[in-house]
Amino acid sequence: MPHKIPESVLVVIHTADLEVLLIERADRPGFWQSVTGSLDALDEPLPLTAARELFEETGIVADGEHIRLHDWQLSNVYEIYPVWRHRYAPGVTHNTEHIFSVCVPREVPIVLSPREHVRHAWLPYLEAADRCFSSSNAEAILQLPRLFSNG
Repeated sequence: MPHKIPESVLVVIHTADLEVLLIERADRPGFWQSVTGSLDALDEPLPLTAARELFEETGIVADGEHIRLHDWQLSNVYEIYPVWRHRYAPGVTHNTEHIFSVCVPREVPIVLSPREHVRHAWLPYLEAADRCFSSSNAEAILQLPRLFSNG
């Protein structure tokens, strides 16, 4: 199996009234997060990665018309948790994460990838930020009112 590319996307899924969808990892019970995923190839465009991961993990299709991805033009560099470093090339310790979001209707159907996630929950944004295991994920969620206060 090839090594993961240490560049990824974070996609915060929210409603117009700032409820946030979180999904629980299958490999780490109690670890709640937004959609995340690494590039499949070094030349894969970030919006394509975000749309692909959004669909793979939730079944939501960012069609560009009804459901649009928003590129925050913001990235974080963080240390990869030691438990997941074996997925990367030897010596790789940090990942660059690019932030996206998508506003969806609350009733959008959610279809989880069972090998990746076991449950989902819609939470008010403050509760969602508190539940995230990733500090960069929590920080992005806390930015929602400033960026999307009008839906």
